[in-house]
Amino acid sequence: MYYLKTEASFDAAHFLADYEGKCRNIHGHRWRVVVEIQSETLRADAQNRGMVVDFGDLKKALKALCDSLDHSLIIETGSLKAKTLEALREENFAINELDFRPTAENFAHYVFDKLGAEGYPIHRVEVYETPNNCAIYEA
Repeated sequence: MYYLKTEASFDAAHFLADYEGKCRNIHGHRWRVVVEIQSETLRADAQNRGMVVDFGDLKKALKALCDSLDHSLIIETGSLKAKTLEALREENFAINELDFRPTAENFAHYVFDKLGAEGYPIHRVEVYETPNNCAIYEA
């Protein structure tokens, strides 16, 4: 089995609605995302012969995904009052509204699904909230 691994990061704020603890308040992280792909075979076409995929393509896809979340407030749909969300948008804050609670676990699954949908043979995604704490989702 062949494995390739690359990583990217983004800075973003979030909070955990209905959570009893510090994380119920808006706070930020430098999210580090490590993606590992796998394949039993290597490509045979002239351009990519001897590769699982072109590292440049994989890095670009992960960077684009991380850039879409960078320097934003990531919220779960329905976790803020409509008036609050409207006020934040009126102030032109970058907001990413997602259909899941923004935990490291859910981000790992999200990245896995997004890059998998682009055709990458994803094996494992690690999402670090801090240098010492990560969540992992794998096939």
